[in-house]
Amino acid sequence: QVQLAESGGGSVQAGGSLRISCAASGVATSTVCMGWFRATPGKGREGVATIDTFGRTNYGDTVKGRFTIAKDNAKNTLYLQMNSLKPEDAAMYYCAARSSTYCRDFVGFGAWGQGTQVTVSS
Repeated sequence: QVQLAESGGGSVQAGGSLRISCAASGVATSTVCMGWFRATPGKGREGVATIDTFGRTNYGDTVKGRFTIAKDNAKNTLYLQMNSLKPEDAAMYYCAARSSTYCRDFVGFGAWGQGTQVTVSS
């Protein structure tokens, strides 16, 4: 059974940085595509970043150049480093896994964590 547990969310001022983590169990991060998504009541769910088993990354247009996705396969953990945060980045952030070595945009993710809240104050 795949379990994904996000942590590291919190409150930060605009312009600040935050790193969130996702500990995976029941699946090896080295063998599947992993991703980060975010959701707000007003906007719905948005793809933030993905990383495949070859280390290739893809980012949503709104976070390119500010966010970095990475993983530590030895720790079976996925990370999202968020820099230059803006109020519009405030959301619940979810970790997800896709049962493929490749990522295909932000589709096909079948396993999800419970989310970690990020708040950005102006």
